[in-house]
Amino acid sequence: MSSAPTQNAAAPIASIATAIALIALVGIGLSLSLPLLSLEMTRMGVSAGGIGLNTAIAGLASIVLVPYIPSLAARFGVGPMIFAALLLTIVTLALFYFVRDYWAWFAFRFIYSGCLGALFVLSEYWITTTAPAEKRGLVMGIYATILALGFATGPALLALVGSEGFAPYGAGISLFAISTGILWFARTNIPNLSRAPRHSTRRYLLAVPLATLAGFASGAVEVAGMSLLPVFGLLQGFDASRAALLVTAVQFGNVISQIPLGLLSDRMSKAHLLALIGAIGLLLTLAIPTAADAGAIPLFALLIAWGGVGGGLYTIGLAHLAANYRGPELAGGNAAFIVMFNLGLMAGPPLVGATMDASPANGFAWGMAVFFALILGAWSYQTSTLRSDDPA
Repeated sequence: MSSAPTQNAAAPIASIATAIALIALVGIGLSLSLPLLSLEMTRMGVSAGGIGLNTAIAGLASIVLVPYIPSLAARFGVGPMIFAALLLTIVTLALFYFVRDYWAWFAFRFIYSGCLGALFVLSEYWITTTAPAEKRGLVMGIYATILALGFATGPALLALVGSEGFAPYGAGISLFAISTGILWFARTNIPNLSRAPRHSTRRYLLAVPLATLAGFASGAVEVAGMSLLPVFGLLQGFDASRAALLVTAVQFGNVISQIPLGLLSDRMSKAHLLALIGAIGLLLTLAIPTAADAGAIPLFALLIAWGGVGGGLYTIGLAHLAANYRGPELAGGNAAFIVMFNLGLMAGPPLVGATMDASPANGFAWGMAVFFALILGAWSYQTSTLRSDDPA
């Protein structure tokens, strides 16, 4: 599969649209498979703790495997690596259906999640390296919006096809198969990686800490919010249905904010915008208990705004990284960003859960506030200590 870029003037738009469509389909397949596999393990008699342990392998797989993805892509080609990852997701998703063994599922989950991590790293590299610098924020905002809609579509598709039998697996496999078809037609527009990145994940953390820590904070805030906001709602006296809707409010804010934030990032320093996100996010986070005391409507309104601000951590963090690197180093930076996101995914829920145990009324806000404060600390350190080539 060729990875040579075309010289057609319309190629960047077509290439970016193709990459976004591909990763959106992957997002639908992922968001369909996550609840499906949990439901299947429940039917297999696995405890909630066992399901959580198996699911946690996803974060471990990304941390272990993703740092090697740019080097492998430089050796074998970005297009062939994406194709191989898609093929392996199809195979492993089929194996989940045909092999009903809990311990075997750990191996399947490790491979499946590692391949998904590779797809996100390489697709995001494809998008960020192809997008014009002056429009990169807008492009990333569109990407994040469509991806969020894709994540929302997966569970709805699962409800449509049902969670039993081969149908839901077949739906996921079909989505990944369609993605391979899209990849084939776009093969001449996939950017090359001329060599492996020279820097390690640690190097990116030290060189552009604001961007990489935005990835960490994004993973922590997103996953802790989705898993613990309903618990917070129950502690506030909401019934289960209304408590679950708190997550919907956050996700709604995330969807509607991405393009405006992307446009804003094209008109100002991305580092300064991340600092603004950190400051506003911190204030909104600390206001959550007060809004909850005021009633359901103020809380829902605040969470829509909070979700919009928090959703910018990923989009603007990635755009800030792209403003500082090109070519292989950008691919390596993408990998470091995904690794940090997964570290946040693993760190966020335990920390916020612990603060909620310590203070049921205020613990959710206290725990979440740590991650927005981290962004402000990273911005202060980066602007005072390091030189950051971030054009306004």
